[in-house]
Amino acid sequence: MLDKLTLQSPDLVSENIQKIATLFPNCVTETANGKAIDFDQLRQELNPDIVESTKERYRLEWPGKREAIVTANLPTTKTLRPIKEESVDFDNTQNLYIEGDNLEVLKLLQESYLGKIKMIYIDPPYNTGNDFIYKDNFVQDKAQFEFDSGLKDEYNQRLVPNSESNGRYHSDWLTMIYPRLKLARNLLKDDGVLFISIDDNEVHNLKKVCDEIYGEINFVADICVVNNLKGRNDKRYIATANERLLMYVKTDFYEEVGLRLPDTRINEFNNEDNIGKYRELGLRKRGGADTRQARPNMFFPLFVNPKTGEVSVEKSDSFSKEVLPRKSDNSDGCWRWGKETARLKIKTLIGRAVSGGSKWDVFEKDYLETDGELRKIKPKSVFSGTSYSTDRATKEYRSLLSEAEFSSPKSVSMLSDLIEYAVPNINSEIILDFFSGSATTAHATLKLNAEDNGDRRFIMVQLPESVDMSSNTYKAGFKNICEIGKERIRRAGISISNELKEEVQRLGQEKEKLIAEIDEERSEILPSIEKIDELNTRIEIISTSIDFKNNTLSHLDTGFRVFREDSSNMQDVYYKPQDYNQQNLDLFANNIKPDRTPQDLLAQIMLIWGLPLHYCIETLSIQDKKVFKIAENSLFACFNDGIDEAFAKEIATYHPLRIVFNDASFKDDTAKENVKQLLKQLSPLTEMKVI
Repeated sequence: MLDKLTLQSPDLVSENIQKIATLFPNCVTETANGKAIDFDQLRQELNPDIVESTKERYRLEWPGKREAIVTANLPTTKTLRPIKEESVDFDNTQNLYIEGDNLEVLKLLQESYLGKIKMIYIDPPYNTGNDFIYKDNFVQDKAQFEFDSGLKDEYNQRLVPNSESNGRYHSDWLTMIYPRLKLARNLLKDDGVLFISIDDNEVHNLKKVCDEIYGEINFVADICVVNNLKGRNDKRYIATANERLLMYVKTDFYEEVGLRLPDTRINEFNNEDNIGKYRELGLRKRGGADTRQARPNMFFPLFVNPKTGEVSVEKSDSFSKEVLPRKSDNSDGCWRWGKETARLKIKTLIGRAVSGGSKWDVFEKDYLETDGELRKIKPKSVFSGTSYSTDRATKEYRSLLSEAEFSSPKSVSMLSDLIEYAVPNINSEIILDFFSGSATTAHATLKLNAEDNGDRRFIMVQLPESVDMSSNTYKAGFKNICEIGKERIRRAGISISNELKEEVQRLGQEKEKLIAEIDEERSEILPSIEKIDELNTRIEIISTSIDFKNNTLSHLDTGFRVFREDSSNMQDVYYKPQDYNQQNLDLFANNIKPDRTPQDLLAQIMLIWGLPLHYCIETLSIQDKKVFKIAENSLFACFNDGIDEAFAKEIATYHPLRIVFNDASFKDDTAKENVKQLLKQLSPLTEMKVI
């Protein structure tokens, strides 16, 4: 059917609705006339105070929803402080581990990682009645603010039990999860993907929340993860054997990478020609609409050359055996392809005699590799197998960290499969987990990078929830969950690197044995050329594997930079001058808190200016002053005193894009103005700021 020319002007209302939907998917609702904008919801998105409304509409509602929207939209004055002594390879790594309230951290990452995250995986509290949820109090008086600022106790206060007797049992959980998912969406790339582990308690509400925030059209799957084959007998009526895994994409730009074929499937490719290994797939359609009546255009004869097995769509003296897609009862079936497709792909077809030579059939050569890459498969909507089980996950965890108790860690295999499926290894993509727990996601990222020579990076975010002081974990030296997660990553990195080294050593020994076998064969009176060729082929394969693993070892990043959420580096007067009078303003001649380091200031500046925290940081000495240089000339920062014209002239020779000084660091007011003018003259593209 021909497309008809639309003889009318564009539907600007629909276009504008779509534009708003792109920015605020949760502001689109349904009416009797189709999609429309929920203006009350849009007003709430653009208002820092709660907007009341009683208008009915199709959407998920609960007490506290507007509070959750305001919570997500409110700015934060918090910062992230680098903790170099707890990091691994701080100067070179591109992985991050962030301790703190994930709501605040997600806000802090909005500039630096906006649209940069390829995959998000989270395993939030399931709201079983026994776990804890975050209690976000976004309206605080001054006394509460002062109490919260810089105190670790704040973290523990934010975790509260959510028992089923609570009158806002579901509402409190939704109010907790909503702003975090909303902020997380901003961080995803347009081709990014979100996975959330959950169970039956909140999956129905979680899906509605995600439909609202990410758009119902971007829902992909509700995957069943079978992680306890025995079933949980403490459940009512049914012994639950599975959890759920919701999958959403940000937009339809997402392209799956796919999973590697398991060994059992690879063994099916037991034929080989000059192109490569292949398996034979019957060309006749089986199942569904597989009859001539249902697909008349896919019923046609193919012709086989009985000597070579080659196939043609035209009959000739050579192609003399006619083959029709007959079913086992001899009724008319149909091919999987139409005639034109068969003509285009004729080189991939092979015909051979079947049923004792009395009949002929046509098969497709299904090759194992495409363009030199092993083929990938689509995961199914049910994840099952021992590698996904809670028992396996617990054993994986305990093999690294037996002295630290941790209930129900996630399976490394499951996370590895999700990452492999969603995140290609050809780019430096970022994986975020902001309920990181024991850091399984980081472990899985390192493991997969070691297997396929990938360059994926991770950002783990975890609240430093205290460990029970009477537990063996506490007695072993672990005071909170963050200490457990960091230690797991350290040990996983060492273990994975050692496994690679041991494999290289083993392959090297095997290679030496094969070389010795060749020397021995050559010493024979009548050496076997075939055997020598076979041994050389095996040596070549082993050498390639050794080179691959050595290359992986040389650039495998098993480190991580630790950052800790804290109050701002700036004195409170910097943000709330109205609360102070002239008498105590003199106390803040330097508006930076006395316990903060230049590295602390640099991290906050990078966050404010939208520079990722994993960027390379170098230090220079200019006019006897320490200068931080980030990502070549993206940012220069200097917090030493005595900034003057001579310093400005020398630093201008580097032509930085941006430069930051402490407002109190200039030699005097005249020097401050002269530095500004000199930079404008000598390096006109440099943007100068002070804090």
